[in-house]
Amino acid sequence: MIASVSGKVLASTLGAVTVEVGGVGLTVNTTSRISSSIGIGNQVTLMTVLVVREDSLTLYGFLDSMELETFDLLRSVNGVGPKSALSILSSLTVNEVADAVASESDAVFKSVTGVGPKTAKLITLSLAGKLPWGSASAASKSSSRTSVDALIGLGYTEKESTQAVNKVSGDGLSDQQILKLALQQLARGGSK
Repeated sequence: MIASVSGKVLASTLGAVTVEVGGVGLTVNTTSRISSSIGIGNQVTLMTVLVVREDSLTLYGFLDSMELETFDLLRSVNGVGPKSALSILSSLTVNEVADAVASESDAVFKSVTGVGPKTAKLITLSLAGKLPWGSASAASKSSSRTSVDALIGLGYTEKESTQAVNKVSGDGLSDQQILKLALQQLARGGSK
């Protein structure tokens, strides 16, 4: 695994930089914000992750570990690959991602090119509670209605969403827990 790359920047394009490491130029895909801020000839250190595919080995690089961790968490969401995760981080800062997840605002992710409504909803659901950074003002302001709306956004009818949420709601459960339990209930066909 290549955990970081340090060296002189040989080239910079929108979304990628070429870094000379030990006489070898490595292309590192990165956000457009990072690639535009790094000048050719400057020394740079990027935290990296190597994505291995059947037909390619691709390096993705970030200036700090928070960006890298957010990238990895985004990639863990079903339907979000490295290119989509990079596109999200090109459009949104790490704190904006965390705030959108904390406030369950999938509209923020829908505004990113290539992210549809279902994927946006899955991002907010899958990453709930996994992003420790972000502003305190974005603390969860959810209710059972928010859980019902989330299920409707995933394609369930209002009736079955409401029934599933009502069936699993209980004292002491967070909205994320209620939503996960309701999804399990619906997956089993138990909203009736």
